[in-house]
Amino acid sequence: MRNLTALIFAAGLSFLLLVLTGQFLLGQAPMLAGSAILDEAARELGAANLVTSVVLGYRAIDTLGEIAILFTAASATSLVLSSLNPPKAARRDDYHGGLILQHSVALFFPLLLVLGLYIVLHGHLTPGGGFQGGVILAAAFFLPLLAVPGRGIRHHGIALIEGFSGAAFIIIGIMALLKGQAFLQPLFEQGQMGSLLSGSSLPLLYIALGLKVGAELAGLLANLADIHDPREDSAA
Repeated sequence: MRNLTALIFAAGLSFLLLVLTGQFLLGQAPMLAGSAILDEAARELGAANLVTSVVLGYRAIDTLGEIAILFTAASATSLVLSSLNPPKAARRDDYHGGLILQHSVALFFPLLLVLGLYIVLHGHLTPGGGFQGGVILAAAFFLPLLAVPGRGIRHHGIALIEGFSGAAFIIIGIMALLKGQAFLQPLFEQGQMGSLLSGSSLPLLYIALGLKVGAELAGLLANLADIHDPREDSAA
C-alpha cells in the first residue's frame, strides 16, 4: 500500500511538472526583470558590476536576510563547538605546525589579507564582493591557527568587528529612510562609472558585508580549531 501511494504521488508530481514546463517555449524565456536590470542598472546605480546592483541595490533586503541567516548558523555552530572545548588550562600550548608551516603562514597571511580586501573594495567594479572577500579574509586569519593553535585570532576583537559591521549595514539603510528614500537605497552621487569611487553607497555596504562575513567565519573556524581531542590525553 505504501509503495502504491508513493507511485501515485510520483506520477502526479511528474504530470504537474510536465504541464508547467509545457507552458514555456524552451530557449525563449521572457526575462523581463533581467532585461530591465541590464538596461537600467548602470544608469540608476552606477556600478560596473551588475551583480552588485542586484545584490545590494534591487534586492538589498534579501541580502540583509542572508546575513542574518549566516549569523544565526555561525552563532549556533560556535555555541555547540564551544561546549566541546576544554578549560584553557587543559589545552596543550606546546604544539606547533613546524618550521615550514610557520614560514608559509608568514608569507601567505599578508597576501590573502590584501587579496581579500581588494575583492571587497572592488566588488562594485569586478566579480567578487563582500561574501567572496569575507571568506578569503577569514581564511587569512585562520592560517596562524594551523601553525600555532591559540594564536592569530582574538574572539573579543572578532565579536566587535562582527557587531560594528552588521550595525553599519543597517545604519546605512536607516540613513536612506531619514532622507525620504527606501530602506538601503543608494545615498550618494553615483560617481564616474568604472572608478573606485563609484556606485554610490554600494561599496560601503560591501565593506560592511565583507567584514561581517569574514569575522563570522573566522570566529567559527577558531572555535573549530579549539576542539579538544580526548585521545591527546590518553596518548600523553
